[in-house]
Amino acid sequence: MKNVRIAIADDDAGMRTILRKIIERDGGYELIGEAENGAQMLEIFDREHPDAVILDVEMPEMDGLSCARAIQDRDPRVVIIFSTAHDCYMSDAFEVYAFDYLLKPFKLERALKTLKLARERLCERAESSPQTPLAEKPIRPASGRLMLRGKDGLSFVSMDNILLVQREDRMTVIDTIDGKRYSTGDSLGEIEEKLPKDVFFRTHKSYIVNINQIDSITPYGRWTFIVKLHGTARDALITHEKFEELQRMFE
Repeated sequence: MKNVRIAIADDDAGMRTILRKIIERDGGYELIGEAENGAQMLEIFDREHPDAVILDVEMPEMDGLSCARAIQDRDPRVVIIFSTAHDCYMSDAFEVYAFDYLLKPFKLERALKTLKLARERLCERAESSPQTPLAEKPIRPASGRLMLRGKDGLSFVSMDNILLVQREDRMTVIDTIDGKRYSTGDSLGEIEEKLPKDVFFRTHKSYIVNINQIDSITPYGRWTFIVKLHGTARDALITHEKFEELQRMFE
């Protein structure tokens, strides 16, 4: 895999220097931007599309938690690491599915371990190669078609052909079993309401998956897992709570 491209945001210049030196200490990482607040980080994110971001929580203009939520709406696959002096934000970090939470002052070894683990997770994804699309597998009946509103007009998708629904670049994107992609301005919640609950499962605030197309589920970070799907390199995230709920469905 190429270098992991990282952007950092902290209103403390001294802490940015520390983070910069940690990132530059070992090979395999590239610092592609520094910000003093969440608003600046979003500008960097939209311009550079980093693989990972390290965010302070308490920052002026836009705090780290608000910035993380905005980043997840753009790309829920980005590795989000919080770096803060306050452990009271850990539950909030959990809600935005942070990859890790570094409590200042953290030890060098602790930060390097987090970066190493993040790189390993990103490498696992990069090494997953697309497979030849499978013929449609029999699934539980899902009658009807989904009407999607896009910038170029309306599209119609058979519900029994839907593989994955996710948020991407502030749009809702639908991947189908036959390899097609559709984008719509409809929210994920609006799409979820139209899909049959016995076939489609909301695994994460940014993902809905066809449960009949799940191939495997593996750990990703401290609080989330990766859902691998049949016949595609595309995957989804699932939270710990949703993972347990899914297990109960199959018991």
